[in-house]
Amino acid sequence: AHMTENMGELVCSNSLGSKMPDRATGVLMREMETVGSLLVDVAKQTAVPAGGALAVSREDFSEKITEILMNHGNIEIIREEMCEIPDQPTVIASGPLTSDCLSKAIEGFLGEERLFFFDALAPIVDFESINMNVAYRASRYDKGDTEEGDYINCPLNRAQYESFVRELLNAERIPLKSFEEAINSGVKAGAHTFFEGCLPIEIIASRGERSLSFGPMRPVGLDDPRTGRWPYAVLQLRQDNIDGSAYNMVGFQTNLKFSEQKRIFSMIPGLENVEFVRFGQMHRNTFISAPLSLESTLQAKKNENIFFAGQLSGVEGYMGNIATGWLAGTNLARLMKNEPLLELPRETMLGSILYYLTHADLKDFQPVKANFGIVPKFEDGIKRNKKTRLQAYSKRAEESFQTLIEEQKIEIFK
Repeated sequence: AHMTENMGELVCSNSLGSKMPDRATGVLMREMETVGSLLVDVAKQTAVPAGGALAVSREDFSEKITEILMNHGNIEIIREEMCEIPDQPTVIASGPLTSDCLSKAIEGFLGEERLFFFDALAPIVDFESINMNVAYRASRYDKGDTEEGDYINCPLNRAQYESFVRELLNAERIPLKSFEEAINSGVKAGAHTFFEGCLPIEIIASRGERSLSFGPMRPVGLDDPRTGRWPYAVLQLRQDNIDGSAYNMVGFQTNLKFSEQKRIFSMIPGLENVEFVRFGQMHRNTFISAPLSLESTLQAKKNENIFFAGQLSGVEGYMGNIATGWLAGTNLARLMKNEPLLELPRETMLGSILYYLTHADLKDFQPVKANFGIVPKFEDGIKRNKKTRLQAYSKRAEESFQTLIEEQKIEIFK
């Protein structure tokens, strides 16, 4: 799944999630902005239009991060595979594609089976091959950064949608590789074949005829300028690089054979002659049994010198990975300076994620994204209106995080 030697390479989506203050990812993003996160700062510098989301040019984002780290006076980069867990204070943030060698070392260290799920990538298409006589630019409910709309939308009527779904359900998929088949044939309690937050489009389609039109192909808020109405269904394309030459198919993660992707996705109006910059594909993800393995400080229960962060720790989504990386690194530094480690209050979004990681029921455990479903509810029962409630969650998280910074004298990076 990784294509370059650069750091910070975004394998799946190019979006870091919503930047709106009353959205869960936006709350988490604000917490990281408050502590001066390098990755959030670089994301803003390399941002591309994406409505209420913070999306980046993949190449520019990873190249800038790589340049900063390569030229940092206190950082030594060693490009070697790690097959042993060091004795000294260490953060393990090897991500969802952790090598077999290190995976075995982690398994031996934790003394338990790893958990797996399959993640999928969405295709990326060449802008010049999109038929703009059919497709149109718009942001949902006109909430975008650009006047004409941040997304390219490919509209489908009912007959086109139903024909597309039929072909999608009958399409050939890429066979699972041997190590994936072995995992699937011996699924243990707590293991999941697919991650619910990033399902392949063909799996969503199998759950019901309208599942796509109420999911990644929902047309609400996307008026077609030719009709003045919402289409029956719509595929959205989001800009993937600075110059706008590549667009990714939003929500179209897939495990279809490449030839089938070309055939079936070309059925979508506007993509009749589309050229693919990258086909979608599925890959294995690795994550540990966080409820059994981690403290809320992200320390391993078996060794206080070892920290886990990122998707390997059971966090899904770029902002969650960024946030746990910040906390693990900060706590490692505080450990080495004999300072008390940070334990975030549950009222913060990061604190709620950590609480979930360390308290979830293992038999139902799946990697978690930032979401308001995991934050503590208001006891007064007053905040019942959804908009008001989410704004209150956001305000409470901001105040709680700011108090933490002041009380713990947390260093703000510049």
